[in-house]
Amino acid sequence: MSELTLKSEQELRLMREAGRLLGLVFSHLDQQIAPGVSTMAINEWAECYIVDQLKARPASKGQYDYQYVLNASVNHVVCHGIPSEKQILKTGDIVNVDITLEKDGFIADSSKMYLIGDVTPYAKRLVDKTYEAMWQGIHAVKPGATLGDVGYAIQQYAEKHGYSVVREYCGHGIGREMHEEPQVLHYGKRGRGLALKEGMVFTIEPMINQGRAKIKTKRDGWTVVTSDKKLSAQWEHTVAVTSSGFEVLTLRDNERPPTEINQ
Repeated sequence: MSELTLKSEQELRLMREAGRLLGLVFSHLDQQIAPGVSTMAINEWAECYIVDQLKARPASKGQYDYQYVLNASVNHVVCHGIPSEKQILKTGDIVNVDITLEKDGFIADSSKMYLIGDVTPYAKRLVDKTYEAMWQGIHAVKPGATLGDVGYAIQQYAEKHGYSVVREYCGHGIGREMHEEPQVLHYGKRGRGLALKEGMVFTIEPMINQGRAKIKTKRDGWTVVTSDKKLSAQWEHTVAVTSSGFEVLTLRDNERPPTEINQ
């Protein structure tokens, strides 16, 4: 990872714009992700929109020799699902779409869960509680708080509702590089870890499992799945530490985040 950097107001303005554009990508996909659609089609729609309409760059394409614009992780896939023409979304599926976008030298990173048609109450609850767990972590962000506070907020909420937190993957600093310091764990203890400072920018992206936290990587060396084949969900935002708290740089226009979450 690149070293930890504090972003200036000018850099934050550029990151804010990258985040706004990334939000538009999800709004574009909202109209198209449905039963019968392949995950490769989602990838192609996103690439065309980012490049042709937004005049931006899909930051994931070409990094680590990855040839696609996004990850599409369906059902028990925890993360890094590879788009495929053969993977057709069907009613009852849940899918995480994870996209990065670079504009004017700065990168935004976000992911969103989609419920395909009618899903089971169990699947919807997992998706909803994962979203709320992410916001528990975001609301813990402020100058003087610690990364342990963020991880603790996510972990205690997820586990209280009967879920487990994947520990092998974490959030990360972001800016001119996709992966910068610090690493942002989604579990932890209050008061532990790096103290947050104004100007820090990082992702919060908990992966929450319906069953056990144990995961494994498939033979392709990329796709990560739950070991017990139970469902997994993930949400992600890029967050800046401000003088008074936090700013979510990738908030979508139609998104209504919870101001308070019932414990």
